[in-house]
Amino acid sequence: MNDVATVEAAGAALADEQVTAFVAEHLAGVDLDGRSLCVVVPDATRSCPLPLLLDAVHAAVHRRVSALTVLVALGTHAPLGPEELARHLGHPVAGPGARYPGTTVVNHAWWDPATFASLGRISSRRVGELSGGLLREGVEVRVNRAVVEHDAVLVLGPVFPHEVVGFSGGNKYFVPGVAGPEVIDLSHWLGALIGSAEIIGTTGTTPVRALIDEAAAMIPTPATALCVVVDPASGRLRAATAGEPRSAWAAAAEVSARVHVRYLDAPVHRVLSVIPERYDDMWTAAKGFYKVEPVVADGGEVVLLAPHVRRLSAVHPEIEEIGYHCRAFFTAQWERYRHLPWGVLAHSTHLRGAGTYDPVAGERSRVQVTLATGIPEAVVRRAGLGHLDPGAVHRADYEADPAALVVPEAGEVLHRLR
Repeated sequence: MNDVATVEAAGAALADEQVTAFVAEHLAGVDLDGRSLCVVVPDATRSCPLPLLLDAVHAAVHRRVSALTVLVALGTHAPLGPEELARHLGHPVAGPGARYPGTTVVNHAWWDPATFASLGRISSRRVGELSGGLLREGVEVRVNRAVVEHDAVLVLGPVFPHEVVGFSGGNKYFVPGVAGPEVIDLSHWLGALIGSAEIIGTTGTTPVRALIDEAAAMIPTPATALCVVVDPASGRLRAATAGEPRSAWAAAAEVSARVHVRYLDAPVHRVLSVIPERYDDMWTAAKGFYKVEPVVADGGEVVLLAPHVRRLSAVHPEIEEIGYHCRAFFTAQWERYRHLPWGVLAHSTHLRGAGTYDPVAGERSRVQVTLATGIPEAVVRRAGLGHLDPGAVHRADYEADPAALVVPEAGEVLHRLR
């Protein structure tokens, strides 16, 4: 592993001045003079003091670089409009109030084939090796051409427990963050084959992380990373790491494993996950289930309370067609479903959770998933999930139940049994 610089708060959070100084010190040692720089940042589905971080980066590089592009790593999430980008960055992208003159800010346009540059192919044999034999499918690796057309790349973003890869961050900002659908689908289906409850919160190089690192190694542009760990209570930074992306990510993941994992002594039978506004469809709000599934007893229920969520997915209509099913449902009928985007199949299994499928007995889930949202009841039930009127869900009832757990601001803190 390469050398990694780390700063961690002695108390509740790092002071803004500490963060700014840490960023400046790291970037002072990166070869950027006269070169163009692409900064890859998270979208609005991650808690992150992005204005503070971008201010620090801009102050450190804008007089040194020939061009500066901020690329929002959407994966396959919905793009951010001008007002959303302004809220995300803390100021307008252009015009009055813009703080970064000479800086271009763009969404990763994953829906546009012209977005991508092809880096080559990972062979089926190599995918088999990386996946431990779970998958033997070759895959083309494409990434946003901004990553290869700039002289240097900076990954800038938070690290959290993650249902597909173990912990987010690092090279995950390249794949799936700014990658093409082929490798996104393959990596997410590999995560589904392993199982969300099995992989989430696993430090070290999981098979999905190994696949992501393999794809990221094909990028010819020199890359560095600033990885941060966000305090779940305040939204401020607990720690930051800097260095080569794999090494910086690994150091941040170790901190995140201390900060973002809550341990319970015994399983609970009911969970109320209160979904924050940053998740505006079930595709993203499903994190409120992923992060609690490991602590729910067999036969228990997770209620996702999100009156503001009014659709299953903003950009993946296929999920309404297939609904939510356990992994065995798809693997037992693979020829029927394999033509669909594998990332959609993976999302379906992640929200339905562990379960079994038999052609005669049908499908059985370990945990009941119930939506208390603004999504019409008919859509929810057709998708195979339970439905509650959000107005009939009272947090106090759950708080009074010793067999229940209430999770405010659900989606980023992982719950596990000791």
